[in-house]
Amino acid sequence: MEAEESVAMAGVAMGHVNTGPAPLWPTFLVGQDDKPVRVILIDDDAHMQRVVAQELMADSRTLLVGQAAGVKDGRRLIKQHEFDVMLVDVNLNDGQGYTLIEFMKFQRPSAEAIMFSVMESDEQVLRAFEVGATGYLVKHSWFGSYPQAVLQVANGGAYITPHLARRLIQKFDARKASPSHVEEHVTSESRLLSEREKEVLRMVANGYTSAEIAVRLEISTMTVNSHIKNIYRKLHVRTRAQAVQFASLRRLF
Repeated sequence: MEAEESVAMAGVAMGHVNTGPAPLWPTFLVGQDDKPVRVILIDDDAHMQRVVAQELMADSRTLLVGQAAGVKDGRRLIKQHEFDVMLVDVNLNDGQGYTLIEFMKFQRPSAEAIMFSVMESDEQVLRAFEVGATGYLVKHSWFGSYPQAVLQVANGGAYITPHLARRLIQKFDARKASPSHVEEHVTSESRLLSEREKEVLRMVANGYTSAEIAVRLEISTMTVNSHIKNIYRKLHVRTRAQAVQFASLRRLF
């Protein structure tokens, strides 16, 4: 209750105005006026915490339900609040955000996690995805949008910055140019997924939600989610981001 009150008071103090959802926001997507995506925010940088909170509270599709500054308070926040997405910094005043993502996945497996940091090293990004994050943002980036990231992962997608996407493309191009890529393509790994599963995974990699994939492939959302579960099982991964990363590195689609 105290956390919720502090969030509300902070919103008033900073003069936040709820500007409402973006135009043409489809009703079939998660994040509507009457049922916004619930978010908890964990960052030990007080200024950055206010900035992110302001963005989230200015969008009626997202609802900030609690804030914390460290691992200890973050654990309590995860236990006490019902939420859909956690935004967490890499480095906190009493530990690292990775441990909170792992804790969240154990306590609330249906929730999504987005990690953010002042840096964007490949090592940090990969570790974030390995522990279960479905998004990675860079602080102070002109291209970062916290509400958009929250909405994207809440609707079954993944969120990465344009710079990170560019680096992944460059790595993909480098592998494609390598003489060994033809041999890699015909390994048994490339036959792990069916053609339909590869098609679904390509759409997941492009940021489409399960509902959008269902519309494009003219199948039910339940069937799409079934394909995604099969992809997880075959690739031995737990999240969409991990599946996309695994498949990209091994050229499975």
